[in-house]
Amino acid sequence: MDSPLNRRASGVLLHPSSLPCSSSPHGNFGEDAYRFIDFLAHAGFHYWQILPTGPTDCSSSPYQSSSAFAGNSLFISLNEVAEIGLLNTKLTQAASKKEHHQLLKQAFSTFQSKPSAQLLEEFESFCHAEKYWLDGYASFCAIKNHHDQKPWYEWPTDLRQRKPSALREAHETFKNEILFYHFEQWLYDRQWQALSRYAKERNIEIIGDVAIFVAHDSADVWEHQGLFDLDESGQTIHVAGVPPDYFSETGQRWGNPLYNWPALEATNFQWWKQRIGHILKHVSLVRIDHFRGFEAYWEIQAGEKTAINGHWKKAPGKVFFEALSQDYSPLPIIAEDLGIITPEVEALRDQFKLPGMEILQFAFDSDSKNPYLPHNHTKNSVAFTGTHDNNTSLGWYNSLPESVQKNFCEYLACPTQSMPWPIIQSALASVSQLAIIPFQDLLALDKEHRMNTPGTTEGNWQWRFDWEELPINLTERCRHLNNMYDRNSPSD
Repeated sequence: MDSPLNRRASGVLLHPSSLPCSSSPHGNFGEDAYRFIDFLAHAGFHYWQILPTGPTDCSSSPYQSSSAFAGNSLFISLNEVAEIGLLNTKLTQAASKKEHHQLLKQAFSTFQSKPSAQLLEEFESFCHAEKYWLDGYASFCAIKNHHDQKPWYEWPTDLRQRKPSALREAHETFKNEILFYHFEQWLYDRQWQALSRYAKERNIEIIGDVAIFVAHDSADVWEHQGLFDLDESGQTIHVAGVPPDYFSETGQRWGNPLYNWPALEATNFQWWKQRIGHILKHVSLVRIDHFRGFEAYWEIQAGEKTAINGHWKKAPGKVFFEALSQDYSPLPIIAEDLGIITPEVEALRDQFKLPGMEILQFAFDSDSKNPYLPHNHTKNSVAFTGTHDNNTSLGWYNSLPESVQKNFCEYLACPTQSMPWPIIQSALASVSQLAIIPFQDLLALDKEHRMNTPGTTEGNWQWRFDWEELPINLTERCRHLNNMYDRNSPSD
């Protein structure tokens, strides 16, 4: 079994929601996404890394989604919907989230009244191919709408327990609304597939992201209750999180339901295989968030308010990745191996030759044995200046004690360039086969532009950039560094 990283390359981390778009409340798969791919290609990058793209809740967190398969409808470019004749005109100003939904409803009405033969054939083919998850998701959304957005475990008993007679009645009552959610996901998939094709034409590979756990109030848990650690009423018995660590003194209580691993193993992990297969229709590699949870996970009693009183519980990681290896060789997976990592976690990662993550912002606060220092990186790994959970590199550096700033500068031989370029150059120079730079770092932005602060619920996931923020020479500067460190795109 080989590593999925078979040559030196580099990429940029930017979630599509952070793309600028004058006609949308949210970055999307429209013209700015294509322009960003052009930037990556011209600058010598080979990868575009994104976060999970599922529907989000009121927090906008990509890691709390109502589906592990569905796409966020806010990524649908309404102007591209207009181009295929389902809306009258292109938007000239930003629509609100509510208006965005209303315009998709309008497009659905047009589609129902006078669909072209080609679009109708595409739609029906999509619904047939994605039936294994799409029917359940669409029903979940429609039923939830008619129960004041209450979580599924507070629905009437027959619907909560998915009694066939209750489901048949709901399907008949909400037939058109269910069909709308099929239509919405078709538009999402249609645009995502087109964008993925364009990226490949420009020699840009997309790295997707899969959260190890799913939200309790999700179509997946409602439809597959036996695969999760729930009681008879659908309530969680234990929930996921992590113990106290670098980010939080009380740990993090995520609240996601834990898996019923024996039940999953009894199906040869079919649901997980479907999940990985689904995302690989759109991306080339998948970063699995919280990889260590496949070796052991932090189990917290559902009634606990913090993560402090949890405990580690073993997971069947070896059997799980052996099952995935039946379908993929090499496994197209990057392991997010951060946090409390034990020799057992490292052994699981290395057994399946999964590249791990090297975060340079973690490297300079100890001694020469710090595993994140570039001289300790391994070839089969991905070097990052920081991730979506970190401060921007400029914000990070400005917040460091003077002693750590001194360590940083001495290690990098007293760089004369202003931050964050020394840490960017260090990532690109690393022995790691792949180097990923958050776009905020390429724009030299400070702490006000970070994407997420773990353990907080306010002000996250909102950052968007503006094309005017790009320095005039940014493309040439990146291209030069990618060439100098042998990370140039194959198109060069």
